[in-house]
Amino acid sequence: MPPVADELSITILRRLADSPDVNQRELAQHAGVSLGRLNYALRALVDKGWVKVGNFSRSPYKLGYAYLLTPGGIEAKAKLTRTFLDRKMREYDALRDEIERLQHEVEGG
Repeated sequence: MPPVADELSITILRRLADSPDVNQRELAQHAGVSLGRLNYALRALVDKGWVKVGNFSRSPYKLGYAYLLTPGGIEAKAKLTRTFLDRKMREYDALRDEIERLQHEVEGG
């Protein structure tokens, strides 16, 4: 999975772990993606077996959904988070080194 897809998957999995009754529109806003892209990514997580969708009634007039992480989803969330953190730490280290080089250059070194 490309890093951007990983980040979206992590964002979705983390939010669903905290708020399984979140609707897709709220989830898309939280993730900063379109509703269509969120729907596509969410279906991919369901297809992988990481998320289970269950119906529940919010009112007598409409159905809502609960998005529950499966045991595989919980494991995937942890693994993706570790990989994401490792990548961000490498980016942070590279950025810190670049900032130090630029400061040294600006100071006339």
